Amino acid sequence: MKKISIKCAQVVAVTLAALCSPFAAHAAANASAQQPLVAHGEYLARAGDCIACHTSQGGKPFAGGLKFDTPIGAIYSTNITPDRNTGIGTWTFEQFDRAVRAGVRPNGDTLYPAMPYPSYARLSEPDMRALYAYFTQGVTPLQQQNRPVDIVWPLSMRWPLGFWRQLFAPEQKPFDATRYADPVIAHGAYLVQGLGHCGACHTPRAKTMQELALTDLGGNDYLAGGGPIDGWVPSSLRGNPRTGLGTWSEADIVQFLKTGRTQHTAAFGGMTDVVQHSAQHVSDDDLTAMARYLKTLPSNDPKETPYAYDDSAARALRTGDASAPGAAVYRDNCMACHRSDGRGYTRVFPALGGNPVVQGNDATSLIHVLLAGSTLEGTKTAPSSITMPPFGWRLSDQEVADVANFVRTSWGNTGSKVTATDVAQVRKTVPAHAPELPPASALERR
Repeated sequence: MKKISIKCAQVVAVTLAALCSPFAAHAAANASAQQPLVAHGEYLARAGDCIACHTSQGGKPFAGGLKFDTPIGAIYSTNITPDRNTGIGTWTFEQFDRAVRAGVRPNGDTLYPAMPYPSYARLSEPDMRALYAYFTQGVTPLQQQNRPVDIVWPLSMRWPLGFWRQLFAPEQKPFDATRYADPVIAHGAYLVQGLGHCGACHTPRAKTMQELALTDLGGNDYLAGGGPIDGWVPSSLRGNPRTGLGTWSEADIVQFLKTGRTQHTAAFGGMTDVVQHSAQHVSDDDLTAMARYLKTLPSNDPKETPYAYDDSAARALRTGDASAPGAAVYRDNCMACHRSDGRGYTRVFPALGGNPVVQGNDATSLIHVLLAGSTLEGTKTAPSSITMPPFGWRLSDQEVADVANFVRTSWGNTGSKVTATDVAQVRKTVPAHAPELPPASALERR
């Protein structure tokens, strides 16, 4: 009897295996077929820098919780891992697509426009399906509750956002590549306008917070430089000869995106995250397409003159003359890295002469980096880090204003005057701590 039972069990097992094997084989084949789609989605998520906004400082990837300060209060990014309870694990493709491209959550609520869905509206359906495959199959599920907004009622009500979306968000429709004669430029436009959402930071906004232009068809405001974000001012990406990319070559732009540094400048502030998490991982072909498209955008200021180097400040500093306002502060704090000629050391310490950020109409970024410093981490093709130390802990508001004015008016630079009041305003939002002393240093022992 026992032998018969064992034999029956074997027969049942073989029969079940035979019945199930087609399904198992189909599942394995389906998983194998999905792998390229997931991989493509991962690449697109990198190019779109999704991790930067959906990961809190020190948090797990894509679990959300990053704080965004807005004029009406703080909002926090959401969990976009495939966790079924706190993330997007139960979302269908249609729900995911509507959230990303139209800014509408599955429950019908409109997303805050900190989520750049006005840019994503032009993403193609194949790219959206690849992103969905990655976020539902290629990302580790993490259970982390979404944090409610810190906005007081009635400003916290969501329904007014629906009106904003209807007024200012574009219709979801595929990107029209036929507007561009060169297919490389067309591809670059698709990446810059859509997935890269460059305009979300680099385009000025109206008082009602919509971007003044979403594409180059919208006029010369597109990518003409944005308002302050966390104390940094995104610069113009148009062909302005002093404050934009007018003097940059296509290769310069590609190098900047890959490494965060060129002979003109180095990334700092929020742009360091873009380089670190996104741009350095984008293919050379895609970076070239983006650069070629950006070089088609003309200057939005016909009165802005080309930069021309002037060595007057360099000659004075080399002869020991630091009598100009701010020159002594520059000599004592800046000249070792940026040199007396303001040209720095190529791809190590950025040039100040001709630097678009230094000459911008808004000096907030310059003041910020003087007060708090900044670090550009190494990348795959430029592994060394670049660090600008903070000086806010030992320079007064007037000294910071003086040295800012010195670099904004030396070596051929032009820039409006910075006052101690301007510095004081930025200092309110910028931590200014003394750098840590080396272990067992003489000063520390005292």
